[in-house]
Amino acid sequence: MNIRVNYTAAGASLAQALRGVNAVLEKSSLGSQLIDLIFLRVSQINGCAYCVDKHARDLLVSGETFQRINSLLTWREVNFYTPRERAALALAESVTKLATHRSQDEVQSTLDEHFNEQETVDLVYAIALMNAWNRIGISFHIPVQEQAVQPSI
Repeated sequence: MNIRVNYTAAGASLAQALRGVNAVLEKSSLGSQLIDLIFLRVSQINGCAYCVDKHARDLLVSGETFQRINSLLTWREVNFYTPRERAALALAESVTKLATHRSQDEVQSTLDEHFNEQETVDLVYAIALMNAWNRIGISFHIPVQEQAVQPSI
């Protein structure tokens, strides 16, 4: 597939603004590992091939195990994720699937056990940001380039 529009040139200031949100999130107490897990899960839900590939690679490079990356799609059915990660993943799914997940009472009560108010705000912004990037990636058909990073099994 070809990119439909040169979005990086035509929307340079807009992309820079989104990168600014990402830069703020990188300084948050959430940690890059959790943020990348959230980014990957949101991208899986939305079906953004470029973002799924990017965040899976980011996680591999940062030392995440292949098994945890591979099992993220089925995170509820395996015991590889901490209660904190599970709370964040539940929120990511709820916020990403707003049309079908309107009630967030259960998600919120679990979230309150593991995240303070600032971290909850940061999580919602991270989820919203990834949803925005996914829509950009899908709309403009950003291609996935085959690369040689291999999982260490």
